Amino acid sequence: MGAVVGTLTMQTRQRQPSRDKIDDELEMTMVCHRPEGLEQLEAQTNFSKQELQVLYRGFKNECPSGVVNEETFKHIYAQFFPHGDASTYAHYLFNAFDTRNNGSIKFEDFVMGLSTLLRGTVRDKLEWTFHLYDINKDGFINKEEMTEIVRAIYDMMGKYTYPALKGDVPKAHVDAFFEKMDKNKDGVVTLEEFVLACQEDENMMRSMQLFENVM
Repeated sequence: MGAVVGTLTMQTRQRQPSRDKIDDELEMTMVCHRPEGLEQLEAQTNFSKQELQVLYRGFKNECPSGVVNEETFKHIYAQFFPHGDASTYAHYLFNAFDTRNNGSIKFEDFVMGLSTLLRGTVRDKLEWTFHLYDINKDGFINKEEMTEIVRAIYDMMGKYTYPALKGDVPKAHVDAFFEKMDKNKDGVVTLEEFVLACQEDENMMRSMQLFENVM
């Protein structure tokens, strides 16, 4: 997720307090969606009020309406992976942030997910990752879903990152992971199986952290 955070925060510039006040008042008359109070978000996340202000200014610069649709999200994300195709992974990532399932991400949705990924506990991060892989939201991860996500990550990173990548690499990656995760061999991975497997296997945990870096 660092990629999206980067584009939101690097555009944030230092401005005079009086100018900020004028801009904030103008912005509140123009945007389609006003975020919840920063005090409330500060209580709900692991960010300080000052950090939330910086994040919101970056979010507003990219999304003046106050909400992000999937096409805009894909466009922002694609800028950071010019040598690959980020559209499929961005689609799944967008759905993970769109907790209301209404086709848009508000600042609150974005910052709540970001708080988990950047400041959450290991358990919090693994639960978030599990829900990303659970594409059909049935509470389980099957091998097809895991393959879809892993293949999307490989596609996004592109040929310059993986010059020797062959078509069966994502499948082999998933087969190895699934073998370790599916403890009772019933063909699906539960949240508890996912968390336990990652906590027990340092290599698997590092792989999950690698995936986190592209979220």
